[in-house]
Order: sequence, then structure tokens, then C-alpha cells
Amino acid sequence: MVDGTTDIYQLNSIEAYNQLYGLETFHPLVGVVDLTKSTRSINHITLNYGLYAIYLKHGVNCTLRYGRETYDYQAGTIVSFSPGQLVTIESDKDIVRPAVSGLVFHPDILYGTPIADKMRQYTFFNYDEKESLHLSEREQSIICELLDSISLEIEHPVDKHSQTLIADRIGLILDYCMRFYDRQFITRHKANSTLLENFLEQLDDYFVQGMAARDGLPQVSYFADKACLSTSYFGDLIKKETGINAKRYIQNKVIDVSKRILLEGDNSINEVAYRLGFQYPQHFTRVFKMNTGMTPGQFVKDSRNYMM
Repeated sequence: MVDGTTDIYQLNSIEAYNQLYGLETFHPLVGVVDLTKSTRSINHITLNYGLYAIYLKHGVNCTLRYGRETYDYQAGTIVSFSPGQLVTIESDKDIVRPAVSGLVFHPDILYGTPIADKMRQYTFFNYDEKESLHLSEREQSIICELLDSISLEIEHPVDKHSQTLIADRIGLILDYCMRFYDRQFITRHKANSTLLENFLEQLDDYFVQGMAARDGLPQVSYFADKACLSTSYFGDLIKKETGINAKRYIQNKVIDVSKRILLEGDNSINEVAYRLGFQYPQHFTRVFKMNTGMTPGQFVKDSRNYMM
């Protein structure tokens, strides 16, 4: 939506991005963003990203809406987006050039580089805006220095070294974001501990209240929604607090509960699988063996022989 219109703007190339804001294109696959240099006034727009984007906000005149949430992120914070995400940006109509810098890059710039294989590790691309990264002044300066370095490189004539040098710098920015997020998880340990306690209680209740038999195996997304967090952020939070990712933690709980039910009485494998939320007993048997090294039947036999 440009200047009050209501169309969704497709961002499938760096050229499309720069045309939107009236910026100069130096490289077809990478752009360093400085919206204070924008020559077009954009007050309300919905962007359909076909690019990766990382934005560092310096001012307080821009609001983002992603999905159902509206988030007025503060100065000194970073938000990031990946291809396929739909984002609405709302700015003060009197602000022509918002104080935002950052990086946009097409996935093709990483093709054949080590960074391409690491992209799945950068889970913050799937975080919601309310889970944005808050930077200290020193951390902001590190990001800005790396953006300046990329800017210099993309203004250099393209040669056989260009992709490697640019991709390496993009990787550095992403790695620093990971480091800064790790720091943020640590500094929010008290609040995160409360979220962890709630998760553990909700996970217990899921089985005690018979929700597994009714709704199926517990999913990370269910507990993330309970915490009002994105699935990616919630999963990373649980891993930082416990050392195990949320999916594995839930699976371990399923196995612990299954052992208790198996030893409670003469429950059949089919009955146990149903109570745990498995659609098929064979699936339960396979998961149980994968985690314990034995079938449920072998576990029951060995446990009862040991107790005798």
C-alpha cells in the first residue's frame, strides 16, 4: 500500500524494494537499507516478502503489524523477516524518511556458500515482532559497522570474490544476532523461568485431564500459543532453559507417562497408545523403541521380572 492505496506489494527482488522506497540499486541480490535516504513517502503498506530482511530501528515513528499483532517496537531494536511472510508497516504520515537501517538480501546470494546450509539455525527469522531483539548501543554499533562493510562491497564492481565476501558478512550479522539473542535470553531468565514452570504444569495437565486421548499428541505450537509466543521463539526459550528443545522435551514426557501407564495394570498396548494420543499403536511402539531401545511389551516384561 503506497500513499494510501490498499494493494499488497510483492517484494521478490532488490530492485522492487529499492523502487518502492526510491533508493539506488548497487547489487541485484543485496541491498543495505537506509530509509533516511528514501525519496518516496510511504505511510501504510503491506509487504509480501520474497527476500530476507533485517531492520534496525533508530527512531520511534514506525509500527509493524504481523498477523493479528500490532507492535510499536522501540528504538534500538531489530526485527527480521524471511521469504513468505506478510508484514504491514504503518508510519506517522508526517514522517517522510523513517530512521531505519538494515539489510535485505535474496536467497540466491547465499547459493553454494556455507551460510546457505546454516540458514535453518537462524530461527529468529520466524519470531514475532514482540519477540524482537533489543540492542545496547555497543551492539547497535557492531551491526552498523557490518552494514557499512557490506555497503562498501556491493558498491564495488562485481568480481569472482564478491559473493563470498558479501555472504561472509551476511553470516557475521546473522551470527551476531544469534549471540545477542542468547544474551537476551540470559537477561530475561527470571521471566523465562516462569514461562518454563507454566509449560511443565500445562504439559502434566495435558495428560492428567485426558487431553491427549481427545486431541492427540501434545504439540509445541499448543504450548507456544498458551504462552502467547511464536513456536520458534518458544522452542528456543525452552532449549535455553533446559538444554533440550521443546519437541524433545515433550517426547520425553510422553515416554515417561507411557511407562507409568504400562505398569499401572493390564492395559493393552492399544489402550496405552490411545490414552497418549497416538493414532496407531504401531506408531507408539516405534516411538517407544526408538527412545528406550525396547518395545513396550519388552519393557513391561523386563520391569516385572526385575520387581520379582
